[in-house]
Amino acid sequence: MSKTVAHLVLPTNELRDDIPFFTKTLGMRMDMIYPADDPTVAHFSGHGLNLRIEKGVDCPPGHIRICCEDPARFAGGKSRLTAPNGTIINIEELNPPLVLPETQHSFVVRRLADQAPWVIGRAGMHYRDLIPDRLGGSIIASHIRIPDGGPVPDMVHYHTVGFQLIFCYRGWVDLVYEDQGEPFRLYAGNCVIQPPEIRHRVLYASDNIEVIEIGVPAEHVTTIDHTMELPNATLNPDREFQGQKFVHHKAEEAIWNTFRIPGFRARDTTIAENTKNVAGVQVIRPDGITSKESWHSADILFTFVMEGSMTLYGEGKDPFDLAPGDAFVIPPNMKTTYGNISKDLELLEVSLPGVFETFLS
Repeated sequence: MSKTVAHLVLPTNELRDDIPFFTKTLGMRMDMIYPADDPTVAHFSGHGLNLRIEKGVDCPPGHIRICCEDPARFAGGKSRLTAPNGTIINIEELNPPLVLPETQHSFVVRRLADQAPWVIGRAGMHYRDLIPDRLGGSIIASHIRIPDGGPVPDMVHYHTVGFQLIFCYRGWVDLVYEDQGEPFRLYAGNCVIQPPEIRHRVLYASDNIEVIEIGVPAEHVTTIDHTMELPNATLNPDREFQGQKFVHHKAEEAIWNTFRIPGFRARDTTIAENTKNVAGVQVIRPDGITSKESWHSADILFTFVMEGSMTLYGEGKDPFDLAPGDAFVIPPNMKTTYGNISKDLELLEVSLPGVFETFLS
């Protein structure tokens, strides 16, 4: 295959002024310059860029963003520079720390019957937003579906997140994860947590697959890894990714216990333990006992109705009759009661942190 090189073209009024800026200040390499007697074109390379700076060319001066591990030691520690030709250069951190926004608490009810729009997202998947205000950017909860099954046009990638859950609601999906061995099938009722920056890929989906995906914070970066192939050669299921372990929770292996609110049983997914209490995930069913009014101390408490029906009574709010596909968020210290509970009710509850206090009237 023949070699191909692309250059970003930038203008200049006087090339001799730009050469020391791009070579010495920015540390780029000059690869070509011509004509010899009165240079008007120079090629520079570095930091993943190929530049062609040309005298008299009709184009804007441009804006370059350079990311480095130690910005304080690059270009004299300046965060913004202007080249002699007018090009703006911003110097930023290569791996900025993850910032978790402060939660803006609100009472949220999102019903499937209200027909909120589905939007086309990554890899052709359909997304439905379950927390429209995203609690000030602290969390995103998505109901995701792939109508037509088959191979998923996904690539090996990872997410810069504080916490991420994939819960299979309908159908099944084949997944593969870094250091976790061969691809496996995630069935309805089962879930995984994707620890921060674990490489993974969605391979194949059943017809009408639906999953619930929770991400903290709401806006997080997805990075494609073009070098790793999955499954990879290393098998290390106990590896910690920024303090969290990968979890593949299987419903058939779960143990049911009493729930924090009377009237329910719950199966714990062990996610609170394996995230060191960053978050907790439980599946809840009624046990026939009348529920009680309660309130809680969690920062975020999200619930998705998977099966059955119930009425949510909230302090100072009109009652909400809920059905499969509905979701709600209860802010801390707000009194609520779960009523009119059908025998087949099944709820998915996600909390941050994983362990918190519940108070009963």
